Amino acid sequence: MATTQTPRRRGLRAPVSLTTLLAATALALVACTDGEPRSPGTASLSPSPAPSASASTPASAVPAGPVAPTGEATTVVGGLDAPWSMVRLASGSTLVSQRDAGDVLEVVSGGAVRQVGVVPGVAAGGEGGLLGLAVLTPAGSEPGGTWLYAYLTTSSDNRIVRFPLTGAAGSYALGGVEEVLVGIPRAGNHNGGRIAFGPDGMLYATAGDAGDPSLAQDVDSLGGKILRLTPDGAVPGDNPFPGSPVFSLGHRNPQGIAWDRDGGLWASEFGQNTWDELNRITPGGNYGWPVAEGVAGAQGMIDPVAQWATEDASPSGLAIVDDTIFMASLRGERLYGITDGVHVPAGSSALVGVIDAVPYLVGEFGRIRDVVAGPPGTAWILTNNTDGRGSPGTEDDRIVELPLAPLAAR
Repeated sequence: MATTQTPRRRGLRAPVSLTTLLAATALALVACTDGEPRSPGTASLSPSPAPSASASTPASAVPAGPVAPTGEATTVVGGLDAPWSMVRLASGSTLVSQRDAGDVLEVVSGGAVRQVGVVPGVAAGGEGGLLGLAVLTPAGSEPGGTWLYAYLTTSSDNRIVRFPLTGAAGSYALGGVEEVLVGIPRAGNHNGGRIAFGPDGMLYATAGDAGDPSLAQDVDSLGGKILRLTPDGAVPGDNPFPGSPVFSLGHRNPQGIAWDRDGGLWASEFGQNTWDELNRITPGGNYGWPVAEGVAGAQGMIDPVAQWATEDASPSGLAIVDDTIFMASLRGERLYGITDGVHVPAGSSALVGVIDAVPYLVGEFGRIRDVVAGPPGTAWILTNNTDGRGSPGTEDDRIVELPLAPLAAR
């Protein structure tokens, strides 16, 4: 299978509004240590004037600092079928998982698409199937020493497997499969599914509650958790619960994880009927579900840094590019650019300071499943309109490249 796609350009819609986590919320979160409940409304995002993006700096020369989409969006490749995750390789190729087909595609630099291989054991159904991808090339590896990791739904569980990634750009193939972690609860929905390697070299995975909220508070269950493993699937000795891959608990259906330049871990999470969340993850932290949804001030539980009404977000993939958190949104059909209060020392109360969350691309590309850093000065988004819940356009589903420019001074 090999096709060549002609890049298509579209103008970016200007930010619809700037939403702000009120500074008063930060004071309340820092000061309230007695477990007294707080109104969820105190941490919701409220409109204020939006900053503009400066287009004077070439995309290839964007410095570190907050950035925003600007200029024309380019379709890198179209015609994908229920894609879920993408991971860019140093060779210039990008690997994409297709949830229902259970296969991994290679998008070669220039736009040609070919099949790398089919992941065995995928039992697609509902929200399950072939989900997250991650790549690891251990330091000092010989050529060909790269591993492709995949999170998948089988007929009995969710699990993480890995394959040697053989070949080179334009000819990648999958070697024999190895199990990394099995036994993550599965269901028709709430399967989590995002995997990524952190700056500590460990493998992190998001696991949903599989439709059983009680699992999220059960430390002995892998459901409703963020998990942390060594690359071969062992439990790191410094995990917060000895002998357990559980890194944090109290999650409903987290689907995005990313690290800021200070090593802080962030996660996006689907709420139920009221609040979607952006969380700063600490080892052993309890993020409330099902006791709390959004900011609740529940004793012993950690409130989100920011929250959105579910119709405005339904967040999935997360990426941090040049000091900006980009959050893909499905039901909200938009990409959020989140800045301020992002880069702070772990554990500092400053992380609940003022948060600016600007919605971009509202309704332009439909459902957005994933976002990653693209070539220098760009971000790539992955649409998700062919999964049975969207309204596919003629090119869907697709990868779209967004040029980035520094935010103008506030």
